[in-house]
Amino acid sequence: MTTPLRGQMMDVPLTVSSLLAHASRFFGTTEIVSKRIEGDVHRYTYRDCEKRAKQLAQGLIALGVEAGDRIGTLAWNGYRHLETYYGTTGFGAVCHTINPRLFPEQIAYIVNHADDRYVMFDATFAALVDVLAPQCPNVQGWIALADDAHLLRLATPVIGYEALVCAQDGDFDWPVLDERLASYLCYTSGTTGNPKGALYSHRSTVLHAYGVSLPNASGLSARDCALPVVPMFHVNAWGIPHAAPLTGAKLVLPGKDLDGKSLYELMEAEHVTYSAGVPTVWLGLLNYVREAGLRFGSLERTVIGGSACPPALLRMFRDDYGVQAIHGWGMTEMSPLGTVSRLNREQTMRSPDEQRRLLEKQGHVIYGVDMKIVGDGGRELPWDGVAFGDLHVRGPWVIDGYFRNDVSPLIDGWFPTGDVATIDHDGFMRITDRSKDLIKSGGEWISSIEIENLAVAHAAVAEAACIACAHPNWKERPLLVVVKRPNADVTPEELLGFYEGKVAKWWIPDDVVFVDELPHTATGKVNKLRLREQFRDHILSSARNIENCPLADRGMAGSGSTPVPE
Repeated sequence: MTTPLRGQMMDVPLTVSSLLAHASRFFGTTEIVSKRIEGDVHRYTYRDCEKRAKQLAQGLIALGVEAGDRIGTLAWNGYRHLETYYGTTGFGAVCHTINPRLFPEQIAYIVNHADDRYVMFDATFAALVDVLAPQCPNVQGWIALADDAHLLRLATPVIGYEALVCAQDGDFDWPVLDERLASYLCYTSGTTGNPKGALYSHRSTVLHAYGVSLPNASGLSARDCALPVVPMFHVNAWGIPHAAPLTGAKLVLPGKDLDGKSLYELMEAEHVTYSAGVPTVWLGLLNYVREAGLRFGSLERTVIGGSACPPALLRMFRDDYGVQAIHGWGMTEMSPLGTVSRLNREQTMRSPDEQRRLLEKQGHVIYGVDMKIVGDGGRELPWDGVAFGDLHVRGPWVIDGYFRNDVSPLIDGWFPTGDVATIDHDGFMRITDRSKDLIKSGGEWISSIEIENLAVAHAAVAEAACIACAHPNWKERPLLVVVKRPNADVTPEELLGFYEGKVAKWWIPDDVVFVDELPHTATGKVNKLRLREQFRDHILSSARNIENCPLADRGMAGSGSTPVPE
């Protein structure tokens, strides 16, 4: 029997520190620009960043932090937060980014569950720290990301970040670590039950950075200037703080001001070519640009993810401003990138309508991710663009379990995402809904996402959400909750008429309710759990007089109609 032949290659571990070391060595003069909490703009280079990250590592070690200890962060996108990314993971500690938009009770739960040894925070979260500190007795110290001149008076004793860093000389070699050791800890938003922790490894983080940088994904290169609008406390800003040093791209960090005016001015001043964020942020930016009569001088492409992107938003970027908008999908448990909507050579030769239909989907997997859709009994469903089922994924940057939870979430080695999706012949995936957000009317499914996307395409609609309401005949029927654009006017009847000919008649919502604003989760998604609670007792117009039910006029009831099966 022939003995398998092993390759004769170096076994160099994939570590997070190697990303910054690479940028410092080969792109040492490339800028990192930050809009500081103090209000000014800070500039330095990758070489400067690595030295300060090493100083931070020395400072944490002097405090007694050891490999495997968790270091929490409550911070915006800025250079000190970036230094924390590398200064903790570089010597084997774990960087635990915490979403400050969560309720204080959830944050306290997360800090305690992670058993954070120290927590670093921006000055804007000083009051929050005073609330959290008594609830987190195991935290040994709270480190303010500021210099002595900007330290705020807190009831909680704090350590000054700059004093901690500047006391060290930076003469430090990154240790050689096992690439399978933990690097980052990110928690889900916890809209149902307590948040759950996804514990990434050095290997998964570096491989994910490669995936993010692929031409079929972000396509980042040393010629780019990248501005991640997605916060660094939200799934590591989708891997951009790792992909930028890997490729040598200039990095611009916007701080706390994410309004349209602030983002536009920073993009133009720094000649940003690439950005990434959630739909609500881009709607704010485009509204500002349109109302001010402005154009983008350098922005070439942006990734839109975090929640389903309305096709109207994609078209606005492309048709009105010449910016390539790339629809993406992923989740905390996937580090997060899973798919991007980009065309191959053959697809670019198809009709404009066919290209548009593909680009409006969540897209094709990048190398490193595999996916499938399954139906009842775990049966894999065909890739025909029609069959929809539960979306399952696997890959080297997908979790195999949650932190401090012995119950595996995997099904036959695959992670169930909780999304319901279709996959077409081209391998393009389309999310039809979250499994908990689907509306089951008379035994048939209605996609809330498609209802919302059509509503946002109406000129008078700024934002929309579709939820299920109880119905005595059909169990559930869709209710559309709408925020109008400023100074716009539209009636419920006009909006429902907008759906005619665009969806099946029985998909058309039964009611429209106008509100001043929609509730959002800590990651910028519409909080449908709160909406369902808010409208729990709403009586649909179609349910007020069942004997004269308007559903019959939509081909949903009565002899000879196209019934919705029970």
